[in-house]
Amino acid sequence: MKIAVMGIGGIGGFLGGKLARKYAGHGKHEVCFICRGNHLEKIKKDGLKIITPEEEFTVRPDVATADPDDLGKVDLLLFAVKGYGLKEAARMASYIVTEKTVVIPFLNGVNNSQVLEGVLPKCRVMNGCVYISARIEKPGVVRQVGGAGKFVWGPENGGVDLYEPMQKLFTEAGVNSVLSDNITLDAWKKFMFMSPYAGVTSVMAQTFGEVLSDEKSFELLGNMISELEEVGRTLGVQLPSGIVRDSINVGKNFPPQTKSSMQLDVEKGGNNELELFIGYVVKKAAELGISVPAYEEVYKALK
Repeated sequence: MKIAVMGIGGIGGFLGGKLARKYAGHGKHEVCFICRGNHLEKIKKDGLKIITPEEEFTVRPDVATADPDDLGKVDLLLFAVKGYGLKEAARMASYIVTEKTVVIPFLNGVNNSQVLEGVLPKCRVMNGCVYISARIEKPGVVRQVGGAGKFVWGPENGGVDLYEPMQKLFTEAGVNSVLSDNITLDAWKKFMFMSPYAGVTSVMAQTFGEVLSDEKSFELLGNMISELEEVGRTLGVQLPSGIVRDSINVGKNFPPQTKSSMQLDVEKGGNNELELFIGYVVKKAAELGISVPAYEEVYKALK
């Protein structure tokens, strides 16, 4: 099986590193990294070093390239890019998939499979979500700084049995992988927490602890979660009854000084995932005829 990982940042580096350590250079499976710049050059020269709380190891993929066309057709394509780069990454990879290629996005958001299906030729597009905090520490080095390192994925229309061999491939590589028979719900449960917290921390320039202790910010957070719940339920997502409370409580489990990833990007002044976390909800709500004033307020302020 030929496996390609598009994006060797924190998430892609961690996942690709595990797969390369197990399979690269052994013939049965081929592991390919797609990345660019100094990171790519360092990987080509010295390999990719992975640092986790438990271990450190260095891997060399079978192929490392900036051009997906160098790989030929692949059997498994994993996307681990930022949401704002997904369409372009999919365009770049459109020539390496076939009808049998399994494609899994491991990034934030709930509509990544739809984005991919709108760009890629016919293939087997899954959905996925991930629970890990990892980053490029320097070119050629990826460090896991938190999270369980859990990768949840599956087909959106059920029928998971067909994909058990890929689940086995992940687990044998030491990946904490869950093949889900309800990946839409899994992705939405994560989005119910991440989207509102991303919006409030970014627009208020506050940490998680500050949001939870500030009356105005906490009210905005609750309103956004409630609005998002209505959107999700209208779309047919079977969210649990206590999802608003549960989503707020997830943030309480983080250190008070935590900043959301979107907040950090906003502070840097570069690209950020506003459209993925906030714009998607505003636009989907408009399509559904749902009023989301809190989301609209945040979107307007950050736009």
